[in-house]
Amino acid sequence: MDNIQKEHEKVWNNSKLSRTTGHVDDIIRSLQRARNAIAEDPTSRQITLAKLQNPVKTSFDGIFSGLKDTHGLHNKYTRALDKVFKDKVPSSEIDALSTHPALINRAVYLHLLREGLFEVASTLHSEALERQQAQQEIAAHLELDLSMEHPLGLDENKEESMQEQFSNMYHILSELKDHHNLQPAIDWARSNATALEARGSNLEFELCRLQFVNLFLDRREEDQYDFEAPIRALQYAQREFQSFRGRYLVEIQQLMGAIPFCSNLEESPYSLRFNNSTTWDEVATSFTREFCSLLELSADSPLYIAATAGAIALPILLKLQTIQKQKRTEWTSANELPVETPLPPSYQFHSIFVCPVSKEQTTDLNPPMMLPCCHVIAQESLQKLSKGAKFKCPYCPVESHPKEAKIVIL
Repeated sequence: MDNIQKEHEKVWNNSKLSRTTGHVDDIIRSLQRARNAIAEDPTSRQITLAKLQNPVKTSFDGIFSGLKDTHGLHNKYTRALDKVFKDKVPSSEIDALSTHPALINRAVYLHLLREGLFEVASTLHSEALERQQAQQEIAAHLELDLSMEHPLGLDENKEESMQEQFSNMYHILSELKDHHNLQPAIDWARSNATALEARGSNLEFELCRLQFVNLFLDRREEDQYDFEAPIRALQYAQREFQSFRGRYLVEIQQLMGAIPFCSNLEESPYSLRFNNSTTWDEVATSFTREFCSLLELSADSPLYIAATAGAIALPILLKLQTIQKQKRTEWTSANELPVETPLPPSYQFHSIFVCPVSKEQTTDLNPPMMLPCCHVIAQESLQKLSKGAKFKCPYCPVESHPKEAKIVIL
């Protein structure tokens, strides 16, 4: 797998450093200049075209050279993949997702939105719609009753809303990462303060604390004294930290305690809070996680997690397949893997829930249900306790109606 990763990085770096686009732009500019020159003076056509040959030929040579290098890297990448994944998947294998194209399209579409590839996502959407329309026309021609769901498994309004939301997220992330401008992220956190507080999130304070640190370290050309930047940070704290005093008093006191050490901050007990090189990345990650959580999505792309987990598990399964062929045995278990697959802790999810009331494991027919108080019980236990009317949670005094319970997807 290390060799595959190495070749993949070469292809990726080559795609980012490719000069082919630049050569194409040079050709276009040369042609435009030649056209303008001939339009101004038609008698100069032959001389202008003669001067155009060498630069255009040079640019084409650069394009072909770049394409040759890219083609060579792709060939090496393909050979590295073939070397690791030697066995071909038998055509008789059952593809569990082949009957659910909308799920696949939705996973790819949401992944593209998460990566900020909005044009590619729009193209996927339009092509999926075109395929669906073609299938409906064929069915109508054959007089078949063919009912189809949305090709992405999404409501049209929700789809537009999600694209707009992710576009907003990438705008805020761009301001945060590229320009160290925290204000758009702070404004978003404040506009969603109620939902974030319900989640127990501290995102708004993290952003304001980083803004304080940013002001504290911001030495400007017009500053006459070293303490002017800390004074600006103090004024910001007096203005913005009032609402955080109850919950984050200790953190605020530590920030205030650093002000007297502004001239020798590195030797102070607070140096780590002001010289942490990973702070901006951590805040960006926290913002992305909270943003996705309010959209009821995981912080990481499910498609990326599934593909990575599959890449980790595939060599083990291929080896198992080889052993089974040699011993002429078959894999008879349909719902679980026949061997342990070592996945990293971040890829391990607890997918089994045992109802604390009935002491029974939940199933698809008896799913876990979350009450408004956030306690979770099985659906059958909910029905027995409530009997269709308002009831008290078995673990806290909060009363609710069974209609208010939400299904939990593990």
